[in-house]
Amino acid sequence: MSSIVIVGAGPGLGAAVARRFGREGFRAGLIARDGGRLDALVRGLAEHGVTARGFRADVRRPEELARALAQAADALGTVEVLQYSPVPHRDFMRPVLDTGHRDLAGPIEFSVYGPVAAVQQVLPGMRRLGRGTILFVNGGTAAVPHVDRAGTSVAFAAESAYGHLLHERLAPEGIHVAQLVIPGVITAGHARKDPDVLAQTLWTLHRERHGFRHYADDLDS
Repeated sequence: MSSIVIVGAGPGLGAAVARRFGREGFRAGLIARDGGRLDALVRGLAEHGVTARGFRADVRRPEELARALAQAADALGTVEVLQYSPVPHRDFMRPVLDTGHRDLAGPIEFSVYGPVAAVQQVLPGMRRLGRGTILFVNGGTAAVPHVDRAGTSVAFAAESAYGHLLHERLAPEGIHVAQLVIPGVITAGHARKDPDVLAQTLWTLHRERHGFRHYADDLDS
């Protein structure tokens, strides 16, 4: 059976993606720091008929994240789809002139070290399957840097570059890498940024497998 692992799973987008992929027969691995939140998510997904398991890890600790992904694969089967979508910390979003070199350590750990560790962990399994999808979900500063959000602007740019390189390198192996940029705030009831709408968009990216960068909404919205 196929499995999807969502890094940075929460009650909004993460749960919606797990439900959407669950309807297609996927088992869902959920990774987050808060064990109580994970337990609640697993219970809620069970009510929708989705088989899910939670695994605690901090994305800023690469070895811990890799271990959680290995546990998810052992429990749920080889990871066919990896979604990397943790929500950045507020202290990553400082004005550029107030951002020193040490202030960039957290964003880089979050948006570069974490994704690299995650991809390196799941890639051998995808290669054995002969297929796979890696989905990066980022805010609008991944596409347009913002002077008041220097940390995410710098780190998302690096994450985007890494993802694009993977997209080019892994496509011949049947592994699709895509990025969904979500400008602004995920909003229930929004025509394009409602969690269920975004989950459908991510499902479509997995199924249609074309292009690297995609936008959930207009950047100036």
